Amino acid sequence: MLNLVHLKVLAAVARHGSVTEAARQLHYSQPSVSHHLSRLETATGVKLVQRVRRGIRLTPEGLLLANRAAEIVGRVDAATNELAAQVGLQAGQVRLAANASTLSTIVPRAAVALAGKHPGLELSLFEQHPVEALQMLRHGEIEVALVFRHAGDPVEEGYRFVHIGDDTINLVSRQPDDSLANHRDSAWIGGCERCQEELDAVCRREGFTPRVVSHSDEIVVVQALVAAGAGVALLPGLALQAHRRPDVHATDTGFGREIHIATYGDPPDPPGVAAVMAALAEATVSA
Repeated sequence: MLNLVHLKVLAAVARHGSVTEAARQLHYSQPSVSHHLSRLETATGVKLVQRVRRGIRLTPEGLLLANRAAEIVGRVDAATNELAAQVGLQAGQVRLAANASTLSTIVPRAAVALAGKHPGLELSLFEQHPVEALQMLRHGEIEVALVFRHAGDPVEEGYRFVHIGDDTINLVSRQPDDSLANHRDSAWIGGCERCQEELDAVCRREGFTPRVVSHSDEIVVVQALVAAGAGVALLPGLALQAHRRPDVHATDTGFGREIHIATYGDPPDPPGVAAVMAALAEATVSA
């Protein structure tokens, strides 16, 4: 029979890439971590860990079990929080992941409202791109994700999405009433790999490929670079709500995002999760 502690150790080793770091994160000794791995191999009858010159690596079977272990451990943690929240919302914790633009606008308003209605309910926050946020949700590492999506994006099995609002994608430049067509040959400021996909899609609709010369995911840095004449950029409207320089201009490109609350698994949602979802929806409407 699989032991939850053994699975937790395997998931930590997979996540951190070494016995030493897993032991540090779990507050175990290194021999203890090795012992748990050995016991798990005995229980499964499968070689899960391979010794290599600079430490260990997981076998294909170890990686397979580690992925499931992360999900199982996350679900147990989630169940613990849900049970705590069930008791009249007098206590408990709900974990929420969101990207920077929503985490700096919608989420703080929701947190204030939630604290007023349910002071015993603790809201823990994580800044994550939607892809990583949804992975955390599937693994049970969080209970709620606030994500942006585009119309037509596929929905993987198990997720539930509630559309609570929309966000604009804006051209940020030094010219008022600007247009994408004016910047076919301009230098562009791009962001992460996934942000680059969105930039490419917006510009492709206008018939050109952006020439990206700088990269930053930080909205303060992006606007500073635009103000200095280093290029132009795309930023969502919520990001501009969070921080807006007076010496740059924003022009709606007509390309937008949908804002969704995401949960995982079958309804109904636990009371704590439902309370967080209601607060997020209300905060979006009041924006």
